[in-house]
Amino acid sequence: MNLILVLSIFGLFLFFINKPLRKRLRVEKKKMFSYSHVNEKHKKIDWAIRILFIVFILVDFFLNVTSDPLEHIWFLESHVLVFALIFITEIVRIIMEKKYAENRNDYIFTTIQLVILASFVIFIFSTDFFGLLNNKEY
Repeated sequence: MNLILVLSIFGLFLFFINKPLRKRLRVEKKKMFSYSHVNEKHKKIDWAIRILFIVFILVDFFLNVTSDPLEHIWFLESHVLVFALIFITEIVRIIMEKKYAENRNDYIFTTIQLVILASFVIFIFSTDFFGLLNNKEY
């Protein structure tokens, strides 16, 4: 329940930040739950990254099944891989928008969103969101 609360607060924060930021930067709103590529080169790079991360997740699965449960390779854990995938694909998006987008402010908007997301993730993992995510109920 606490996780839903934290994610809801973050979602509302992003919602109220995005609208004025879009207006100020004159950036068009993209369709929800769609991933638009800047060009074909971006599409190919993006799919290569996704396939690579699918391979990493499969390797992670097989290592977890065959290894001691107490031994973890932190950079091959699922949540780390998902955040790395998001971070890397957004970095690629920023580079492609800066080089090829019609509206040069697109990359600024994407950069600000990525910084907000990275800050939120670091904040959650470093503080357990002030104990809200700490499920130590004795």
